[in-house]
Amino acid sequence: MSFTHPAPRPWIAPRELDHVTEPASDGWISSRGSCVRRFEQAFASYNGMAHATACSSGTTALTLALRTLGIGLGDEVIVPEFTMIATAWAVDYVGATPVFVDCGDDLTIDVDLIEEKITPRTKAIIPVHVYGRRCHMERIMTLADAHGLRVVEDSAEAHGVRPVADISCFSFDANKIITAGQGGICLTDDPGLAEQMAHLRSLAFTQDQGFLDKTLAYHLRMTSMQTALTQVERLDEILAARRALERRYDEGLRGIDGITVMPPREVLWVYDLRARHREQLREFLAGEGIETRLFFKPMSRQPGYYDPRWTSLNASRFSADGFHLPAHTGLTEREQDHIIGKIRQFHGAS
Repeated sequence: MSFTHPAPRPWIAPRELDHVTEPASDGWISSRGSCVRRFEQAFASYNGMAHATACSSGTTALTLALRTLGIGLGDEVIVPEFTMIATAWAVDYVGATPVFVDCGDDLTIDVDLIEEKITPRTKAIIPVHVYGRRCHMERIMTLADAHGLRVVEDSAEAHGVRPVADISCFSFDANKIITAGQGGICLTDDPGLAEQMAHLRSLAFTQDQGFLDKTLAYHLRMTSMQTALTQVERLDEILAARRALERRYDEGLRGIDGITVMPPREVLWVYDLRARHREQLREFLAGEGIETRLFFKPMSRQPGYYDPRWTSLNASRFSADGFHLPAHTGLTEREQDHIIGKIRQFHGAS
């Protein structure tokens, strides 16, 4: 179905098109071109981190981080119930087992519930900054330190949230705050971890390229053609525009009977809310050309991780009536007012 107002839409400025042609012009379209190195340096610098390792997606960034930290078969990793399934799959990809922890009322992992899930097999925690809401990282880092655990931040939805974990992973999918069409990156202050991630993402080839392969590795490199579309230098501008979107939605939707405005976000990825008559509202909005998308479902509801207790989870309660509205950077005030007006019309609000 085609929507006049799609939920995600990449925002590409005309001047960025020049960057697309640069690697094609100089012949360095693979990962070996200077574009990749410049992008890694720019993104690390923006986030106040020493090292960046670009790769093929946010999912592979998580996988690369876990593998680099030595997590594998027989290990357990704490993962939020409320997240996109790729967070859990990354744990499976390295042979470890995800152990799920319910969310709080802000949708991020409930730190008070983490410690009871820690066992002698637990090796790491993956907090997720859901929909741009920063997790309680200070408490998580303190808890991890007390138990000798590593922390991998899943920041796929949270460009602009400053990283503090051992390794922090971002996505540049087409629907993210900034995009390369596809791609991911790992940030760390540890030079040893950075060196190992760069080694593993490139098939663990040696400098002499002698093709004597000593370890299982991956082909997870980002290409120069992809990095040309990233928008690090405009990230502050993009985040400011999205903050304005958040404020406009908050003001326009607050006080409507049947609509629950969600807690503030550190950065706006999607504008999430809850509705008493969600399905009827979504159908009405679709008829008006307005796309909406559903909340994540609890990991324990997923076929691969099924636990019949999923119905008692906080994550289940939010999943039952939550959805999100168009909130891409290029959304105009006029378009946003139209969307707000249609929601108010459905609820009979003046």
